[in-house]
This record gives sequence, C-alpha cells and structure tokens, in this order.
Amino acid sequence: RGLPALRRRCQIAGKRLSGTGVAAEGRILRAVLYVYHSRLLRHRPYLALLQVEQCLKRLWKMNLVGCIETLAGLIPRKNTSQAHGEYLVPSQPMLETVALKVLGGCKLILRLLDCCCKAFLLSVKHLCSEEFILLNTVASGLLSRLWFVIQYRCVLQSLISLYGTLSTSLQLVSETQQMPYIQGFTFPSDISNFLGVNVSSEVKKQKARMLKTKKPTSWMKKLFPAMPEAVSEVGKKRNFATCMSAVKICSIPCPADIGEPVL
Repeated sequence: RGLPALRRRCQIAGKRLSGTGVAAEGRILRAVLYVYHSRLLRHRPYLALLQVEQCLKRLWKMNLVGCIETLAGLIPRKNTSQAHGEYLVPSQPMLETVALKVLGGCKLILRLLDCCCKAFLLSVKHLCSEEFILLNTVASGLLSRLWFVIQYRCVLQSLISLYGTLSTSLQLVSETQQMPYIQGFTFPSDISNFLGVNVSSEVKKQKARMLKTKKPTSWMKKLFPAMPEAVSEVGKKRNFATCMSAVKICSIPCPADIGEPVL
C-alpha cells in the first residue's frame, strides 16, 4: 500500500531538486566568483560566497536527483500485479542507499541556507560601509533569490517527507527479507533528531535576521539625491509645458525659411 506514496514522494522531491531556479542561481554565482576571483581573495563576503558555492557543488556531486529517479523507476505500477498478489519492491540495499543520500542532502541544504543567510548579512554590512558596492549589490540580490528559491519550492520539506515514507518502506522490506548493506549506522526513525534543529523555526529565524538587516540607504541617497517637492513640481510643469508647445509647433506648418525663429 505504501508503494504509490513512495513513488509520488520521489517524483515530487526529484522535480523540486531539479528545478531551473536553483541551477540558474548556481550558474550566476559561479560567474560572479570567476569575475572577482583575482581582486577579492581576502574579502569576507567573497569568502562567504565561496562557502555557498561549495555547498551547491557538493549537492550536485552527490547525484541525489539521479538516485531518487532510479528508485522511482524500480517501483512497479499499480496494474503490474504478479501471481498470488505479490509485487516486486526495491531491495533493502537500494532503499538504504537512497535514505542515506536523503539524510546527507537534508544536512547539506540546511548548511546551504545557513551559508546564504550569513553571506547575505555580510554583503549588506559591507554595502552599508560603501565597500565594493557593485559586487555586494549583486551578491545580496543573488543570495536572497537563492535562499527564497530553495524555501519557496520547499526543497528541504520534500526531502523530509520522502525520508518519512522511505523509513517506513525500509522497515517493512527489512522485516520481509533482511539484506543489510550499510554497516555501523542506524537509520533514525525521526529525521528531526538527526538534523538536530527544528527546520521551520530555523528558517523563520534566518528570515527574520535577513529582514531586520540595516538597509544601505545612505550611499544610495548620495548617488540619487532626492529632489525637493517644490522643485519636482516645477520640473513636472515645465516638462508638461514643453510637451504641449512641441505638439503646437508640430501642428503649425513650417515656414519656407527654416532659419527663422519659431515663436
């Protein structure tokens, strides 16, 4: 009865992990790091960006999406019934391998979110100090988008749900036919104890820290000084008068001598 739910969880997790948003932000991050590599080797936001890139690189290197898709392909459909009501199910080694990768992926995504939050705070801090304005502006926008994409697409939550279904299936399969593959490790029944933090509360803390950050408005006011209200109103009236006079001039037929001043 749990096989359709396991297949559905695998499809959801694989789809959210392989989305275009995270991959696109990763490509932009690598391009930014490549451009600023020779100039900012000791710059703290740059070093924090390197940690974010390392987490992303490890996440793709572990091939979590391919492993989940392989498991989903091994689960038979509903109408492929065998004789005497028996079904082919994934073996215990396969389930253990995917479960171990899902646990590692959850830990890695938690670390990625934490690195994104710290790097974002550093970028905004140096932005307020008017230091490397272009890099820190790009970095703060990039990190906030990456954090939001992972959180908005519920990547971590889908992996946690997948592990819950995997743990139940693994327990049933090991009771039916024991074929232990991973030695010296006990798979936790509750993933929250393994992660060591409450995921929802941790994400809320990170979001609150990012929203309470001091906004870098001082240097923006210097670059784009605000016009007084009276001056702006006069400017609007002048622009409107200029446009109306241009319309009137265009409606009047041009004289023969174009050198004559037009009143």
